Amino acid sequence: MYLWIWRHLPAKSPLAKSAIALALALALTALLWYVVFPWVEPQIQFDQGTIDEDG
Repeated sequence: MYLWIWRHLPAKSPLAKSAIALALALALTALLWYVVFPWVEPQIQFDQGTIDEDG
């Protein structure tokens, strides 16, 4: 998969391809951090435990 992405990056030089790949990774991380995770967080309730106090 990574080789396919590497081959389809538009630059010729390995340094330019690395810069584009880094920019794409940062953009994907920002998209997940600011859009996807805040949307999913209310649906997944981490603060409700499953252990009862009676016991």
